[in-house]
Amino acid sequence: MVLRESGTALEAGDPAPAFELEGVDGETYTLESFADDVALLLVFTCNHCPYAKAKFDLLNDLASEYDDVSVVGINPNDAEEYPEDSFEKMQAHVEDGAVAYDAYLRDESQAVARAYGAECTPDPFLFENDDGTFRLVYQGRLDDAPNPEDEPTRFQIREAIDAVLADEPVDLEWEPSRGCSIKWRDEK
Repeated sequence: MVLRESGTALEAGDPAPAFELEGVDGETYTLESFADDVALLLVFTCNHCPYAKAKFDLLNDLASEYDDVSVVGINPNDAEEYPEDSFEKMQAHVEDGAVAYDAYLRDESQAVARAYGAECTPDPFLFENDDGTFRLVYQGRLDDAPNPEDEPTRFQIREAIDAVLADEPVDLEWEPSRGCSIKWRDEK
C-alpha cells in the first residue's frame, strides 16, 4: 500500500471530462446517463484499499439518501497486478451489498482517471449540473477521518452536496483526500 493524497488537476467550475465506461450491471455509462441529476459525485475508488473500504458505508448512505445526486464509483486500478479490483470482484461487491452506489464503473484503460487527475482511492469529485454541463464544485475529503480507523465528526461531502441542492455556493476548503495510490499499469 502506498499512501497518497489527491491533487487538484481540475479547477472549480471546470466541466467534467467525458467518459464512456462499463458498469458492473452490464450497462454503459456516460455523463449524459446522469443528466437528470442536480449533482454528480464521482469517486475514484477500488475494492482492496483500506482507505476506500472505510468509505463504502458513507458512499452507500449518500447514494440512498440523495434522490437528486448520483454517487458513482470508478475503479481504475490495474486488475492484473491487483486481482481484487477485477470487474468480477467489483460485481461480487455489488451483489453482496458491500457497494451500493448508483453505479460502479470499470476504467480498464485508466484514461478517465488520468483525465480527471485522480491520484488515490478514494478520490472524490462533486459536480453540479449547470444547464446540462457538469461543473466541478468540490474535490477533496469526504469527511474529517483521513485514516481507515478514524471516526468522522464532520462530513465535508454532505456539506458540499447540501449547498448544491440549496442552490448555494460550495464554500469549503479543498483538503486533499487520502488513500492508496492508484495502481497504474506500467507504461510500455
